[in-house]
Amino acid sequence: MVSAPALSQDFTQRGYLEMRLAAYPQKAPGDSGRAVGDALLRYEAAYKLGSGLRVAGAIDARTDSHRQVERQWNLSWQDRTLQSPALALRRLSLTYHRGGLTAEAGKQFIRWGKADVLNPTDRFAPRDFLRVVDNDFLAVTAARLSYERGGDTWEAVYAPRMTPSRLPLVTQRWVVLPENLPPGLELSDGGARFPGGPQLGVRWNHIGRGLEYSLSFYEGFNHLPLLETRVLSAAPPRVEVARLYPRMRMYGGDAAVPLRWLTVKGEAAYFSSSTPQADEYVQYVVQLERQAGEWFLVGGYAGEAVTARRNRLDFAPDRGLTRAFLGRAGYTIDTNRSIAVEAAVRENGNGAWTRVEYSQAFGQHWRTTLGFTWIRGSADDFLGQYRRNSHAIFAVRYSF
Repeated sequence: MVSAPALSQDFTQRGYLEMRLAAYPQKAPGDSGRAVGDALLRYEAAYKLGSGLRVAGAIDARTDSHRQVERQWNLSWQDRTLQSPALALRRLSLTYHRGGLTAEAGKQFIRWGKADVLNPTDRFAPRDFLRVVDNDFLAVTAARLSYERGGDTWEAVYAPRMTPSRLPLVTQRWVVLPENLPPGLELSDGGARFPGGPQLGVRWNHIGRGLEYSLSFYEGFNHLPLLETRVLSAAPPRVEVARLYPRMRMYGGDAAVPLRWLTVKGEAAYFSSSTPQADEYVQYVVQLERQAGEWFLVGGYAGEAVTARRNRLDFAPDRGLTRAFLGRAGYTIDTNRSIAVEAAVRENGNGAWTRVEYSQAFGQHWRTTLGFTWIRGSADDFLGQYRRNSHAIFAVRYSF
């Protein structure tokens, strides 16, 4: 018989309720809403089943005022809906750990790479891009096996099905249409052609004297889609937009070199595809990082070189942040207050994005966040196209 104290030691839980308001000073074409309210309840729990064996899970319940969240309260596992699910199993996995061996199976978060802001090698990390610049990671259903010995770690991942990133809704402000489209054009969602088949990945990481580096390989699909259009009628003009997820093969690596005053980090990947419509290209990031007292500073450059251009219509925020200078800074004022700044500026000056957030805790349970996102640039730039979407946010969180 298991005693109550032993049970309490093996079981842990936590969660929070967050209320958030986003205010947009400008209207956007097709979306006149300037205030969006969101509410999120997240509950996480973990239980130690035995020696080295642990199960962990999390559930999200959410709603909003702008219908970016579904109104049906069905438990979602797959994360393949256009809107965010009202009730979702955020993660649920079983982990076994013994010595240097760790095995995990189920819905989980898998992160690769060492750079900040943009990680070219992070292929098992789809995101919810309903608000594009304010996004969160989605878990993937996979089996992961890692083994650590000395300074070396080997990792293998098998995902039986692809989890796509969630895209902005066609009828809302985060979908920006070209300005030369015919007046009265009606866009409709043509659905998605989800690929069948697994995704595979392997990664080796080595920690040596004064240097840490890794090599990685991925075979599967891009979680960001190509877009296909089909004209339904000319008068009135009606166009259907469908999503196609191309095959992808990635060869990548990353490294970190700590120096006396700062740390130099780099990450690069080459992407090829057997899908005729998909580009082939190289992405890379070089950054400098420094921790000085209560300051954390990161600055660098993200680049891209296209080796085979085949596509003109896609949704690719990762590629949209290349050919740009990226930065991040954080300052801890005291134990309850902090401020953070993130920025991306296109090398040609055609696009810029800056986010500033101030956060303050009140006691053990309450925290408020005040932030502002500023976006500027030209209409033909990935960042600049969202220039009408600058906004302020105010969030209140109660943790338990």
